[in-house]
Amino acid sequence: MKKSKSNTLRIEAHSGWKFIDFRELIRNRDLLYFMVLRGIKAKYAQSVLGIGWAIIQPLVQTIVFTIIFGNLAKIDSEGIPYLLFSFVAMVPWNYFSNILTEASDSLVQNKGLLSKVYFPRIIMPLSAVFSKLLDFVIGMIALVGLLFYYEIYPKWELMMFPVILLILILTSLGSGMLLSAMAVQYRDVNHAMTFMVRLFMYGAPVVYSISVIPSSYLYLYALNPMVGVIEGMRACFIMEKAMPWDLLLIGGTVSLIIFFIGGVYFTRVEKSFADVA
Repeated sequence: MKKSKSNTLRIEAHSGWKFIDFRELIRNRDLLYFMVLRGIKAKYAQSVLGIGWAIIQPLVQTIVFTIIFGNLAKIDSEGIPYLLFSFVAMVPWNYFSNILTEASDSLVQNKGLLSKVYFPRIIMPLSAVFSKLLDFVIGMIALVGLLFYYEIYPKWELMMFPVILLILILTSLGSGMLLSAMAVQYRDVNHAMTFMVRLFMYGAPVVYSISVIPSSYLYLYALNPMVGVIEGMRACFIMEKAMPWDLLLIGGTVSLIIFFIGGVYFTRVEKSFADVA
């Protein structure tokens, strides 16, 4: 897309490989804001509990996990109350899993717009990432309440929280771009996401401690960026142990790779969205 001297906006198809045009996103920031606001209203409008669902969802899941895995299966929670141990993992995991589900369906649900109006298509999955941040913030407020209840107070490791959040967002956005672009051409993606997200959860230390992973497989296991995110969250808020720098380094590197691959693949195939959506 180019802007001529006469202030006429000219849209041109691009060829070859290209990454996200951030300048174009800045020019369309008002549309992004509207899409984020629409996503929030669509979820909570005419809802009795409203944003309370952002607390109820992870809390109910955590209570169920506490009964099954904490009380019945007696899974080790490293000396931390199991309710708190699993809740601190459920907050980032729910953010990630909800983005996978919503972003993968974002282009298909708005297919009418793709063939009628020009706008940066990347806004669709990006709006899911930002709209779900509200749920994440509310979940974090609930986590702070639990920390005070159990009389656990912040440590210096809390300074790493912005880095952990960045890894979480990059992983979520990269995965969302990749899945949303694939879902336009392959509708199986949307059908598979419902149960795949549940399977993915057991590939991250949400309901169990990372101590159950053999040390010889630990770095292979850490290729899942959510491993570093969840263990980093526990180190920030509840665990009396060192920050897992190695897991964060591996997870951060993989998250950048996912973000880059997702962005390149999305911009590569977006010119065909209107034809196949």
